[in-house]
Amino acid sequence: MDEINRKYHEVADIFPMMSGDEYDALKADIAQNGQREPIWLHPDGRIVDGRNRHRACVDLNIAPHFRTWDGTGSLVSLVVSLNLHRRHLTSGQKAIIAAEILPMLEDEAKARQRMSPGRGNTKGFQNFENLFGEESDKLETVEPFHSADQAASIIGSNRQYVSDAKRLMSEAPDLAQHVKAGDMKITEARRQLQQRQKQEAPPLPTDKYRIIYADPPWKYSNSGSIETANGREVFTRVEQHYPTMSIDELCAMGSDIKQMADDNAVLFLWVTSPMLEVAFPIIKAWGFQYKTSIVWNKVRHTWGHYVSVRHELLLICTKGGCTPDINELPNSVVTLERTDRNSEKPAEFRQLINKMYTHGKRIELFSRNRVDGWEVWGNEC
Repeated sequence: MDEINRKYHEVADIFPMMSGDEYDALKADIAQNGQREPIWLHPDGRIVDGRNRHRACVDLNIAPHFRTWDGTGSLVSLVVSLNLHRRHLTSGQKAIIAAEILPMLEDEAKARQRMSPGRGNTKGFQNFENLFGEESDKLETVEPFHSADQAASIIGSNRQYVSDAKRLMSEAPDLAQHVKAGDMKITEARRQLQQRQKQEAPPLPTDKYRIIYADPPWKYSNSGSIETANGREVFTRVEQHYPTMSIDELCAMGSDIKQMADDNAVLFLWVTSPMLEVAFPIIKAWGFQYKTSIVWNKVRHTWGHYVSVRHELLLICTKGGCTPDINELPNSVVTLERTDRNSEKPAEFRQLINKMYTHGKRIELFSRNRVDGWEVWGNEC
């Protein structure tokens, strides 16, 4: 085969190519000491690991030597295990790589299930101990669509960083590339993405609405901050997931929301317990009066300082006269287990609002999804 034009397998792209001083150092080492580690090939002849060694051998006019993968175990995990000890990767680079291998791991898991119906996904892993020792036990039990923990474990990252990396790859590929190249920390990329999203929020509608449903991106104090290794504050906990708004910023929306609301309108406003007190100036700035609340019992613990927080409040506020359209009084406590997606609210609450208020134009502010029968506003929907 023409070594200069030998093709790369897609798994070879998991790790970035060397450049500059790093590549020059590898090339000089091979020139002096020879190629000490083999270049791994797929059975079809494509390179799965060792692109930099191969490129250096071609540049030096040295005949490279190879080793062919025998098809045992996970090819993705093999490539990762061969590279991690060689590379000096930042936490952000590891997270991006973990996010990139997720679909590969899922494809491998699906293939194993197809090959071994009724046996889960263990076939082909009998000899994995040779490569990963005790870690092989963890790899054998991974299901196709639950690979995030496996990817984070294999790379040496954590699930939150992998989640951040997936979001960057989806919403800001340019920032993700900077992180992968090592030019930018993942925390800085996340901050820049949030600033973009704030700037990209569309203008509020000018129509009139009877029902307004809002889940503001509350900005918390620094007491809940996430810090870097050197102790410098980076984000509050919610700011890991979406750009937040201060109380002043939310109050400043009041003039527009007053124009949006019918003379007789209702506002359903989500607020967490720590932010309950500061919600009332916003309600007033938006032209509403507080009436009562619904408690969402989330079942599962979230996060708190003084108590184990398992609930959130949906405040009901009115402008003019806007009592429910039905005689039935819904229960003031709704028990629904929360999901793992930060701040996601169950669809049942929107259905409850539809039941209480059967007619009138309705809008959801700070929405993440489009819903039949509702207009939506926000930078994530």
